[in-house]
Amino acid sequence: MSTGGNGVADRVISIRNILAEHGRLGADVARLDDAASLYGAGLTSHASVNVMLALEDEFDVEFPERLLKRSTFESILNLRAALDSLLGSE
Repeated sequence: MSTGGNGVADRVISIRNILAEHGRLGADVARLDDAASLYGAGLTSHASVNVMLALEDEFDVEFPERLLKRSTFESILNLRAALDSLLGSE
């Protein structure tokens, strides 16, 4: 895959694509606000693990234990912030 990581804006696009493919959301990811609750949109704990694994593959990172919490996966903004902390803001 590896379409992500070319900048912060591209990260959001990649996050949305991964959520659409692995998040099993009840809402259209394209219509979700970046700050909207992904859990409110139907993200389950099981699906969040699949999202995490897909993000790790996409961005060639490993989520450290400190980021393995519900709040990290609460929104697209939170996921982007977690990736920013792992990859740096470009």
